[in-house]
Amino acid sequence: MITGAAEQHGPVVRALPPSLATADLGRIRGAVSAALTGFLEEQRATLSGMDPSLTPVVDEVCALADGGKRLRPAFAYWGWRGVTEDVTGPSEDDAAVLRAVAALEFVHASALVHDDVMDGALTRRGRPATHIGFAARHGDGGLSGDGGTFGVGAAILVGDLALVWSDELLRRSGISAPALARARSVWDTMRTEVTAGQYLDLLRAAGGLPGAQGALTVARYKSAGYTVQRPLQLGAAIGGAGPRAADVYTAIGLPLGEAFQLRDDVLGVFGDPAVTGKSADDDLREGKQTLLVALAEEEADEAGRRLLDEALGDPEAGEEQFAALRALIEDTGARTRVEERIAERTATARAAIADAPIAAEARAALDALAVAATTRTA
Repeated sequence: MITGAAEQHGPVVRALPPSLATADLGRIRGAVSAALTGFLEEQRATLSGMDPSLTPVVDEVCALADGGKRLRPAFAYWGWRGVTEDVTGPSEDDAAVLRAVAALEFVHASALVHDDVMDGALTRRGRPATHIGFAARHGDGGLSGDGGTFGVGAAILVGDLALVWSDELLRRSGISAPALARARSVWDTMRTEVTAGQYLDLLRAAGGLPGAQGALTVARYKSAGYTVQRPLQLGAAIGGAGPRAADVYTAIGLPLGEAFQLRDDVLGVFGDPAVTGKSADDDLREGKQTLLVALAEEEADEAGRRLLDEALGDPEAGEEQFAALRALIEDTGARTRVEERIAERTATARAAIADAPIAAEARAALDALAVAATTRTA
């Protein structure tokens, strides 16, 4: 295992049988959902006891936490399971670990809310984005002042509250005090990176961090790290693994997290809204400076660059402009190059999984998760 020499494995990883992979991910999702539901019911009682008008705030966090793919908790859980054979002392309780990793969903909810505010997104998971929903609530309630300003302010606070609750759920999860202390270091690093990544995204949208490398830097710190690398390391820390485990999980997590984010970028422009729960026009309307856009800019002719300058990020753009932008991304080969990078980074991650000195069951589960994360349609 992690504390010993790495075993050598063949290039092909034995994936979990579909029924087993589905059943176990279903178990993790169920446990995570139950942990979130129980915690949020307590918070609803607390906030409604303060004042009934706070109930919509809890409702919003509930909506954000409901129905996610639960990939981050799944990576963290299998990061833990991968190193448990190395533990010489008492092991952590499985249910407590699942409650601990469920806290990642609140970190994710916080990032989504703040990201939607900064991007001016209209929808999220098939419903109005948080700031849009609270702006509508302002109007429906006949409140004074500007509804848009109210909505943005409320969304910032909802995101902040989700981040606060992530700490509380982790602390109250039931994992041992030593495990909690070990987890804090990874937890703090992860949350710092997410926030820093959000700023880098803001900077890139304003013209900083140009080119393809700038897009990849933003992707790494804003999303890739806290999607795979840090959750894996969080699980290892809970399990009591040493520094070598962090390196092993970095070799898996960074390329896989990048592939995950690049898949997200492709779906943001070419995905089916009925499946993604988000308009395929939003990323173009917001002018999201993804790798797709950076590569299209590199290969576009003068007319293509003019189209990018005029239509990308134009809130008044319509279907004709969006269709032209999609065609440009296709015709310049940008989409093909991103798909090739997704395939290459996924292959790198899967090779690292195959060679990882972790429990065989965890290798198989992580490989199944890697495929699911990078071939998803939502």
